Amino acid sequence: MGMNSVTNIGRNGIQDWIIQRATAYVLALYTLFLLGFFATTDVDYQAWAALFNQGWFKIFSLLALLSIAGHAWVGLWTVSTDYIKSALPRFLLQAACILVMFVYVVWGIQILWGL
Repeated sequence: MGMNSVTNIGRNGIQDWIIQRATAYVLALYTLFLLGFFATTDVDYQAWAALFNQGWFKIFSLLALLSIAGHAWVGLWTVSTDYIKSALPRFLLQAACILVMFVYVVWGIQILWGL
């Protein structure tokens, strides 16, 4: 019996590949934007706060945060299923990864929206 796709939508990994590529593009755009912001702005607390007070940037940051989580999950699932053949240790590692990613996403949302 072979391994299933991490998304469990398909059996051939195309969805995982698409998730990896889409999230990589989001993260690349976010990184390029921040590099441009740092290169063109005298960054101090006021400039940084003004950027994060804009709704579009909060949404872009949330998209980047979710992209990090999705990208990391597909990558970690792939590596753990490739290298950890025993079911229990693999499950425990994957469960720990899910927990950590969930905490980071919730924490990031709290930071972005001050909840």
